[in-house]
Amino acid sequence: MPALYVHIPFCRRKCPYCDFFSLAEHGEDLTAYPDLLSRHLELAPGQGWRGPFESVFFGGGTPSLLPPAAIGRILETAARRFGITAGAEISLEANPGTVTPDTLAGYRAAGVNRLSLGIQSFSPASLRRLGRIHSPQQARAAVAWARQAGFANLSCDLMFATPGQSRRRLLRDLDSLLQLDPAHVSCYGLAIEEDTPFQHQHAHGEFSLPGEETHADFFRLIHERLTDAGFRHYEISNYARPGRECRHNLNYWQRGGYLGIGAGAHSFADSGWGRRLAVPGDLPLYAQRLGEGRDPAEVLEGFERTGAMAETLYLGLRTAAGVDEAAFRRRFGGGVAESFPAAVRHAGQHLQLTAGAWRFDLSGWLLYDHLISPFL
Repeated sequence: MPALYVHIPFCRRKCPYCDFFSLAEHGEDLTAYPDLLSRHLELAPGQGWRGPFESVFFGGGTPSLLPPAAIGRILETAARRFGITAGAEISLEANPGTVTPDTLAGYRAAGVNRLSLGIQSFSPASLRRLGRIHSPQQARAAVAWARQAGFANLSCDLMFATPGQSRRRLLRDLDSLLQLDPAHVSCYGLAIEEDTPFQHQHAHGEFSLPGEETHADFFRLIHERLTDAGFRHYEISNYARPGRECRHNLNYWQRGGYLGIGAGAHSFADSGWGRRLAVPGDLPLYAQRLGEGRDPAEVLEGFERTGAMAETLYLGLRTAAGVDEAAFRRRFGGGVAESFPAAVRHAGQHLQLTAGAWRFDLSGWLLYDHLISPFL
């Protein structure tokens, strides 16, 4: 499925746990950035990228710092140069502290039909500890405004296993989230990423995270609470009402092709065994290369058959759909068990071939990093 990812590397304040390329908001850079994105889209067909796009995803950073008119211009350029299919999923990530009724109505009018709100917590203390700029009241208001603007496909992010979080606090967060009745929920356990303020604070003993047993208990609690409420747990960290799975992300996990534009964006060309590319997280360099009419992306990795097989499993086993055995055999000339016998044995009962597909059970997802490493 041809897809487009648009990276918006600006934030009002960078969260201390984030390792994505983003910059504190700069007025001139932010104003000029949409023109760079349009120029990138104009150049991309000459680099072999093809449409039409079946999904578009504005991620960041904080895409909701861009005005609706800029989002509309980017979508118009993408439609003109590549085409966007009728009924395409067009997502925009938004921080509840950066939206208003007018901007949300503007995004909807510009063509965005799926909104992802980074709520993360309903605890004021937790939000402050996570470096978020919004309050619980702003999160609730943003959801109400989104519905008024016509966003039926609404996703909300929640973080768990954060510093000092208790089981009771997590249950309150889940209850608050369910009261908002989103179509999709992403629940991520807090991870300490390299070269982030949280890593330095953690290394100096300034805070601790819940242990593995608590993390596992919270993961199971989220699974039980959301599935009881009618959500389908369709990927390790993602839940959806029927038919509201994020199509753009499913394409990632199915190893489909996508073009990434913007400083810090990644792409995947799915011809042959596949090739991954990335635009350096360097805004002046991005502008320079585009000004010279050059492709700003660099090749990160070119795959051979074995690497493509391993990545197919690494991505596909994150999902409830799993990895289709017949499709894997057609693509690679051998089945999963015969290609990775030791890794399948290592996974044991956590990995099963059922209804023609290989899938991890819930405990397998909890042990994912440990169980998947022998495949890689």
